[in-house]
Amino acid sequence: MKNDISEVYNNYPKHVKSEALELRDIILKVAIRDDEIDYGGEVLKWGEPTFVTKTSGSTLRLAWKADRPNSISLFVNCRTKLMAAFKQMYPIDFEYIGSREIRLPLGRGYPILKLEKCIELTFKYNLLKNLL
Repeated sequence: MKNDISEVYNNYPKHVKSEALELRDIILKVAIRDDEIDYGGEVLKWGEPTFVTKTSGSTLRLAWKADRPNSISLFVNCRTKLMAAFKQMYPIDFEYIGSREIRLPLGRGYPILKLEKCIELTFKYNLLKNLL
């Protein structure tokens, strides 16, 4: 992990940092387990850890905000059909905010396998967008 990205995680409160790093591990696991995903790495966008592909998919951003201390969020590009697909697949499993955010509760767990599917669809968006 690059120093500037590591600094973001290290500046989170302790309980947030541990869950953010767990989410990061889930994201990276999904990114590298599928040969169709051409994972491009983790960068900072808007000062937040952002996971990119080279061409296979869309960007996924991980963020915690002090004004929402009890949750952490995953953001997708609002110009995609991803959020509509997530809502159709998992209508009650996540808290959806607008056309780009899945808000996850800290310390209360969430359905990991369903979250992995959302991450996978994000990283394969350009390959699948005509099907969504």
